[in-house]
Amino acid sequence: MFDLKSLRETAMREGMKLMGNPRVMKLMANPNVMKVMMGAFQLRGTVEAVVDARKKRFAKVFKLATQEEVRDLRATLRTLETTLKTLQKTSSGNGHGA
Repeated sequence: MFDLKSLRETAMREGMKLMGNPRVMKLMANPNVMKVMMGAFQLRGTVEAVVDARKKRFAKVFKLATQEEVRDLRATLRTLETTLKTLQKTSSGNGHGA
């Protein structure tokens, strides 16, 4: 299977090696190259936003929960469980327990 984390680490390591190369440093000093690099980073953000929007629309159409919704539901459930335990302790402490 494809390991994105390993690929990212390898790319970062190789990128750092390249940055030490004088020719690469000279190239990176070129404003046109920097403009293209910034465009590439912005493109990534734009693509992620479009993909996220389409995932949400797909989930809504097929009545599926998104990861974000599941995460929120889990947090709400944890809060409710904590509140319930507190209420049960308070109730049993007052002699009104079950």
